Amino acid sequence: MLMAHIEGRHSNVMRKDSSHVASTAQQTQSDALVGEFNGYSLTERFVEANGLSLFVRDFGHSSNPTVILVMGLACQLTIWPQGLIQSLLEHGYRVICYDNRDIGLSSKINSCMRVNTIKAFACHRMGFAVRTNYNLYDMAADLDGLMTAMDIKQAHLVGASMGGMVSQIAAACYPEKVASLTAVMTSTNSPLLPLPDIGLMIRLSGAGSGGHDLDAVKKRVIAFWKAVQSPAYPKSMDEIEFMIERDYKRNYCPGGIIRQTQAILSTRSIASLIRRIGVPTQVIHGDADPLIKLSGGKAVADAIPNARLAILAGMGHDLPDPLLPQISDLIHRNIQLAV
Repeated sequence: MLMAHIEGRHSNVMRKDSSHVASTAQQTQSDALVGEFNGYSLTERFVEANGLSLFVRDFGHSSNPTVILVMGLACQLTIWPQGLIQSLLEHGYRVICYDNRDIGLSSKINSCMRVNTIKAFACHRMGFAVRTNYNLYDMAADLDGLMTAMDIKQAHLVGASMGGMVSQIAAACYPEKVASLTAVMTSTNSPLLPLPDIGLMIRLSGAGSGGHDLDAVKKRVIAFWKAVQSPAYPKSMDEIEFMIERDYKRNYCPGGIIRQTQAILSTRSIASLIRRIGVPTQVIHGDADPLIKLSGGKAVADAIPNARLAILAGMGHDLPDPLLPQISDLIHRNIQLAV
């Protein structure tokens, strides 16, 4: 899921976000912040994985089957809807979400490598290799490292957008650790797939945008969010502004968004790779997604053996509240096939 492609200076802001932790939360000896979420246990902590420090929220009992939520480009773990997490907890799962590298409270990549994103995009569309700071295989290795560090032998992966690609790679490259896969509004990253709508491409390029104060960022992200959200289930302006302000104050790192974008471009198509995935796979895609068109989801379902595709009417490139019960049920039913 992409919120905005914001170019500009790096931010070194690292703010602890404990908005969903009970006021009685306390620090443990392992530096984990322990509290509760709607009656379920919640632990927040940094986990060292793949040479990085990844910020993790861990909901529910550790003895329950584990679901790991992998978020998309430019989005912090806070974008996962509370309603979806709540529903999965009620189904009896332990739910883990984390900030990817270069976003939120997780490690930022310090590198002298400078990559021209426009040239990288052109190379990707032509099928040429692109050298970048990292690619999606590295991000899948982050996920593998996270599971190892947390002593999670096997998990059910739910990935959205770029996170869906990372999850596909993880399921193919670390099959012993993945019990099932749910890929939401994602693709095979093939350069042959349709581009986003032209107006969205202009917003993605950052053309005409500038400034990194809250008002400037709000203006850009509001325009982008309105363009990608589900037309049948639009968020109110208050909801959008709250989300933007919350995440801006939590952490703002436009350089990380650029590097994540470049990671997608340098990964190339994963269509051949994911043919080796052998776990139960559910693909979920909206029929009104302007960013990753429905053909992207169909390509994933066609490439992964025995994958099932659910097309949700009126869904764009977000996770609207009215569709969360259906999305949660699809995830649950897919997991049950692995039991």
